[in-house]
Formats: sequence, structure tokens, C-alpha cells
Amino acid sequence: MNYNITASYKKEFIEAVKLANKELHTYINNHITIQDFEYSDTIGFGGDNSLKIDLIAEDIFIKHLEKFGNIFSEECGLKTTNKEFTIVIDPLDGSNNFYSNLPYYGTSIALQKENETVAGFVTNLVTGIITYRAFDDEIKYFSIIEMKDKYFFNKQKSKISVFERAYEYPKICQELNNQKIKFRCLGAVALSLSDANNYNFVLYAGKIRDFDILAALYICKDLYIYKTEEFLLISRDKVTFSLIKDIIKVF
Repeated sequence: MNYNITASYKKEFIEAVKLANKELHTYINNHITIQDFEYSDTIGFGGDNSLKIDLIAEDIFIKHLEKFGNIFSEECGLKTTNKEFTIVIDPLDGSNNFYSNLPYYGTSIALQKENETVAGFVTNLVTGIITYRAFDDEIKYFSIIEMKDKYFFNKQKSKISVFERAYEYPKICQELNNQKIKFRCLGAVALSLSDANNYNFVLYAGKIRDFDILAALYICKDLYIYKTEEFLLISRDKVTFSLIKDIIKVF
């Protein structure tokens, strides 16, 4: 959809997202302290108790991005300046993984205009790779370690799938096991969803929040997608998509 977004805005926004993620990645790898792992007194807009690193990450993104639009973040909620764009931010996707030194966590940034997503960026802060699609362009990859574009082979098959929050749905897990379907529960929703093209499917079950899904949905908009109030399923394969969709409909 053409929203008449200027070329300069597009270029500057993409660059700002890259620089914000670079600054956060540098902070985590070079400057983090034990105090950053402590919980703050702040209850984030998403309802979770915020780690200090959550707030540090949010401040970094606000610093880089607030000039481009209103900010809607998991920690601070909506900071509006009545701009035509809104930037939806999860400043630390997979906070519990981060807290537990489990190397699978990242960030999620979605840019919206008139309540429609026009760009999505999901960054793996461990590998330093941003997966993004912006302004109806193709999916791209960028390394915030090397500060250059990256290219990956698009493998046609995968050996695994991802089922986030699987532990809350034992009956679905049992049915997947009966079908001999291998899956993992990785603990960072935006990261898993944005990488759906690398798996047989990604299934997320539970409370669905814009912070977790908007960027990834835009990145994966060419794949098969099924969304209800409780489930979000993404798959690149029509047969697999139909099979998993039928399974979760039973429950």
C-alpha cells in the first residue's frame, strides 16, 4: 500500500533503527553491570515487572526514534506527540532468557501509519542480525556487528518447528508428538515469529500483544498466517499450515 512516505524518511528511519540496535548491542556486550539484571519498581505497560535493562533499552530506542513518530513501548506505553506515524517497540524480547543467560533474546520495532504496519525490524541481540522488511521491499538482513548487509541461503526444508508457550498446552503437545512433529519452545516470541521462514511452522499460544507480533507479522506477510485471540500460526508450507491449524482448532 502506498502511503506517500518520502524516500528521505524511509532511509533515515531504517538507519536510526540500525543505530539504536547497535548501541544496545554494544551496551550489553561492553558496559552491562550486575545491577542491570535487577528488577525495577516499574510495572511495564505490558503488565510485566521491568528489569533495569528493559528500561535502558527502551531509553535507547526512544532517543533514536522519537523524532520519527509517537512511541508505543512495552515499558512506557504510549508517548504521543500527535505525529502521523507510531513506532511499536518491544525493547527486549525474551527478557527471561536474557536474565537467565540463555542466548536467545532481541528487540522488535514496528512502524505504523494509519494503524497499518509499513515496516518491521526484529533483531537477534546474540547473533547481531536484524531481520527486516520495510516499505513493501523484500526481507533483508543486516549485521550490527559488522554494520553491513548479510545474505543467507533460503533452505526449502527444516527439521524443526517452534511452539512458543507450549508448556501451557499439554494436549496440543501430545497431539504434535503423536504426529511425530519435532518442535522447540525458545522463549522470545518476536524472534521466533520473524524467523518462521526457517522452520516448518511457528505457533504462539496465549495472550497476544502488539509489541510481540506486529514487526514479525509484517516480515512474514507473504507466508500462511492464522490468527485468533489465543493463537498465532505462521508457516511457509500450505500442507503443514493446514495440519497445524486443524490441530489447534480442536483445542
